[in-house]
Amino acid sequence: MSVRVIVEKCKGCSICVKCCPFSAIDMENKIAVIGDACTGCGVCVDECPFDAIEKTEDHVKKDLSEYKGVWVFAEQREGKLMPVVIELLGEAKKLAAEIGTDVSAVVCGDEVDALTHELFAYGADKVYQAVHPELKNYRTDAYTKVIEEAINRYKPEIILLGATHIGRDLGPCLAVRCDTGLTADCTKLEIDPDDKKIRQTRPAFGGNLMATIICPNHRPQMSTVRPGVMDKAEYVAGREGVAIRLDVNFKEDEIRTKIIKIVKEAGELASLTDAEFIVSGGLGLGNPEGFELLKKLADKLGGTIGSSRACVDSGWIDHSYQVGQTGTTVKPKIYFACGISGAIQHLAGMQSSDYIIAINKNENAPIFEVADYGIVGDLYEVIPAILEEL
Repeated sequence: MSVRVIVEKCKGCSICVKCCPFSAIDMENKIAVIGDACTGCGVCVDECPFDAIEKTEDHVKKDLSEYKGVWVFAEQREGKLMPVVIELLGEAKKLAAEIGTDVSAVVCGDEVDALTHELFAYGADKVYQAVHPELKNYRTDAYTKVIEEAINRYKPEIILLGATHIGRDLGPCLAVRCDTGLTADCTKLEIDPDDKKIRQTRPAFGGNLMATIICPNHRPQMSTVRPGVMDKAEYVAGREGVAIRLDVNFKEDEIRTKIIKIVKEAGELASLTDAEFIVSGGLGLGNPEGFELLKKLADKLGGTIGSSRACVDSGWIDHSYQVGQTGTTVKPKIYFACGISGAIQHLAGMQSSDYIIAINKNENAPIFEVADYGIVGDLYEVIPAILEEL
């Protein structure tokens, strides 16, 4: 939807200039001119006293009944599927079962046959393969072009992407190209029993409430989903499906970026998403050296340490260890919350853990409301005692 000025009716009153929330309207020779910043919100249409601005349809209306199937973007790096893909396939199977359709994955790369068989094993009924040397590593232009063309041809009803660095870049680009909406960072997906639309739930206002969003008038319905939130699909060895090779061609100037060099960061970084045991610390540690004690417990359990945002902001630990609304969402078997008060933003990232064990000197700390086991005491006494028992 966009707006246009009816020149014959415009009186040059400039009311539209003053009311535009995006400063997208200027006056030229006493005639309103709509600029590139216009979002088509329609405020100027309602405010113009001379009916000199009107809304226009700038896209072809879609037949929503043509869109079928649930697609998962199978993100791969260096020939390996990202763990979130397996979670998305598990969720896609649930959604597809409720609306009576199939599950497909779309994978981009240079050599994807091994990934295709892996996707079948995790539940994909079809795998759309985009194979080209330019797709070996992710680049926005290349991936957007081939997946947009596939969407326009095969018309999926729902598309799920992981809320990773790549998914958060690719999702909005596809949504714009396909003239549809995108709900980002979802933590819950469900099918409306009445009209079979997908209901997409995500934290809003800093995690203080949960917003459920629908996309009733456009297709496909698109969501990015936080890693570590959904249950992983079951692996069934030998399961097969239908592989569909996509036509991939690039013109000379279609890919505007080049990968000159890939530099991997040296040093130890957290692998929170896959960890079965996470020992997290908050400001209750008192100092950054407290993480050394937490690491002893994590190492003993074969897990990793984590952190609240407060510790990251204080410079005690790298951001890669942060659990919570603005960090990583995790779902380990056991989550130790040591010296963490339990702010809602932190809880949003770990409350789906199988078991939560909270250690805090303050017996009224909010963390105890979600903990399966609570220990009121000094973590510098409690953790050594746990280590000794182990």
